[in-house]
Amino acid sequence: MDILSCLLWFLLTCVLAIALKSFSSGRKPGSGELPPGPSPFPVIGNLLELGDKPHKTLAMLAQIHGPIMSLKFGQVTTVVISSETMAKEILQTHDVSFCNRTVPDALLAHRHQDFSMAWVPVSTPWRNLRKICNLHIFSGQKLDANQDLRREKIQELLVYVKESCRAGRAIDIGQAAFNTTLNLISNTMFSVDMTDPSSDTARGLKELVWGIMEEVGKPNLADYFPVLKKLDLQGIRRRLTTHFGKMLELFDRMIDQRLMLRQQHGSAHAQSKDMLDTLLNISEDNGAEIDRNYIKHLFLDLFAAGSETTSSTLEWAVAELLRNPEALSKARSEIEQTIGKGKSVEESDITRLPYLQAVVKETFRLHPAVPLLLPRKASENIKVGSYTVPKDAQVLVNAWAIGRDANTWDKPHCFMPERFLESDIDIKGRNFELIPFGGGRRICPGLPLAMRMLYLMLGSFINSFDWKLEDGVTTPENMDMEEKFGLTLQKAKPLRAVPVPI
Repeated sequence: MDILSCLLWFLLTCVLAIALKSFSSGRKPGSGELPPGPSPFPVIGNLLELGDKPHKTLAMLAQIHGPIMSLKFGQVTTVVISSETMAKEILQTHDVSFCNRTVPDALLAHRHQDFSMAWVPVSTPWRNLRKICNLHIFSGQKLDANQDLRREKIQELLVYVKESCRAGRAIDIGQAAFNTTLNLISNTMFSVDMTDPSSDTARGLKELVWGIMEEVGKPNLADYFPVLKKLDLQGIRRRLTTHFGKMLELFDRMIDQRLMLRQQHGSAHAQSKDMLDTLLNISEDNGAEIDRNYIKHLFLDLFAAGSETTSSTLEWAVAELLRNPEALSKARSEIEQTIGKGKSVEESDITRLPYLQAVVKETFRLHPAVPLLLPRKASENIKVGSYTVPKDAQVLVNAWAIGRDANTWDKPHCFMPERFLESDIDIKGRNFELIPFGGGRRICPGLPLAMRMLYLMLGSFINSFDWKLEDGVTTPENMDMEEKFGLTLQKAKPLRAVPVPI
């Protein structure tokens, strides 16, 4: 204990010395007036005010201090944006000045920050990755060519739900959506299924992916006091190193197997049957554009973020529809009248289903998958509104608060898909009151695939089955809608429901 006490005193002394130095130095000349915010405590700043649901805490503070406010998290100045007007300033007007990231210490694991498209600075490697995604992975032409794959995975999901229906067995909605999305992504990447819906492997992968999201989303002292970075006192980077290692080892095996097959067939360029072949072909043509490390970390981003965000959004959508039977009835009637009762929903049907689209938008408004988006960093002192955001400040855009802003939305806490029926608001980063995928040049590149999957899964759930809540929940109003905060926003209690014939 004596050694531990000495270590703690040493750390406290270091932190106090740094804090006193920063306080004595005062504000940098020309930095301008910071946005208003709660008064910070010495050394720790406003860290105690974050709580376990920072998106909610910051939304409440914004009601007091305004839609642009500043806080001090340890040594880090953080500016929080909580209105569509201020979000437009950050994501569009001054996008060039805020396009890079504040990288959490946890993401130093396996040097993820050096290879991940989500975290590398805007640079030649980032532009190469973005171009590859836009042209070869998420283009309309590429997605249209893969429609049969999505149709197949939806049918497999429906077979699983039908079996549960016949047995009168409840299913975990989020887990079922996760399995389907995971298999779709793994087939798109490698032409193989990673799981089947009833396997323990699927549950293990979901726990692994959530573990990644949870660790990245945790408040980490190393992010607020750089002197603590090497120590990793909370073990966050250590645990993330383990999680990342399991994923990267899997991708290494898949790449090695594919390279061996390509050698055996004696072809320098294999036909691009999936994403891995496409990326290997690009790498062989121009290794400077993308190499093995970039390929693996791109897979890590798509695998982890793509499966978790899509499945959690689907779970929230079904939960809201079960709590709002009138909205569920409207969505089902629209699908039945448009394509026929019990028939499979096709991607070509989506444009003729405006209420289904409205349900998804309303779900994103109330439950954005990444409530604080990914953090940005000011590259210079920049004037936003009447305040100055100082260079190197961390900038958080609270999409959760913006989606519930009473100045923008009528009855902001009510689930009302109808609000979007006479509206041209979309989720593509052009309307800053609804930005679940972010905006500007760092908008999520997987948006087109995510939307296709959400519409297909939700439409199929609605048109193929009715749903009854598992025993113990007597009325939909009693459903537990508590949130669990990580980098993504999950239901704290998984939604379990019994499918019944329509």
